[in-house]
Amino acid sequence: MRENRRVNEPIVSITKASTEDESLEKALNLLPIDEIIKKGDRIIITPNWVKDKEPKDGVVVGPKTLQKLIQYVKTKEPSIIYIATGSGGAATPKVMTSVGYDKVIEEENVEFTDMNYGPFTELNLDHQIIKNTPINKIVEEVDVIISFTQLKYHEEATVTASIKNIAMSYPPASVHGFPKKNTGIHEDLHGFIRSMAKKIPIDLAIISVDKGMIGTGPTFGKAVDTPGLIIASTDPVAADSVGARLLGFLPQAVAYLYGLYKDGLGEANPKNMIIKGIDLIEAEKIFSKAAYKDEDVRVDRDKLKDIHG
Repeated sequence: MRENRRVNEPIVSITKASTEDESLEKALNLLPIDEIIKKGDRIIITPNWVKDKEPKDGVVVGPKTLQKLIQYVKTKEPSIIYIATGSGGAATPKVMTSVGYDKVIEEENVEFTDMNYGPFTELNLDHQIIKNTPINKIVEEVDVIISFTQLKYHEEATVTASIKNIAMSYPPASVHGFPKKNTGIHEDLHGFIRSMAKKIPIDLAIISVDKGMIGTGPTFGKAVDTPGLIIASTDPVAADSVGARLLGFLPQAVAYLYGLYKDGLGEANPKNMIIKGIDLIEAEKIFSKAAYKDEDVRVDRDKLKDIHG
């Protein structure tokens, strides 16, 4: 199992373009992408396919942008690309076909792995309830992991973004149940997400805010239409901390994020991040106006706050 991210610097790009896929390319080009993805690498892209809902509802990523991401990664000449995820709200193949991801996978000729099933390897966790979990052994065989999700409120995890996407996609529903609540994960959800993040480094975190969600996420909240707003980072803690600010949360409001920051596994203070593209305060204004019709409903109202405000 890989132990470290490819790039440790907390570099974050925030972009906005007329379309989500155009913004994605801009965001990736602002990162040291050639250090993240090298020729011959074996790549996992994990998209958020939590439930068989339409992308316009803000629940799952858009097929068109997933296709753009695959095409972008292909320009770096990897040896293989896997689309690997495990839905918790419905059978993964059902989500794949109902939303149209199956057509993208076929057109791009990439591999698909349902993380809800084996073959498995055992992952030991530092968690008070779930001491270990099987995960598909593909995780041991790849060089780069990319998390591609959208930004949402979550009724238990507070915020769902790049870290939770991986942490809850990889534990198999064939073991933990649909929606992965049968074995105790949700008895200490923040601790479980934190323990998974310690074991599975995310090399590239991509968060779409093109269709975000506020209210009662992750599936029944209010979709927020913020066309073409993207966050991408070499550091998933940094990416998710930026996303959390757009939703109105400082790092300590999201227990697993603050814990990972205190563990030294990522940066949560934007003053210590290398932010490229749109200024963070400007991004907060854009999202606030889209969500609340008022650009001043934001964390960094007067100036950029530090870790505690």
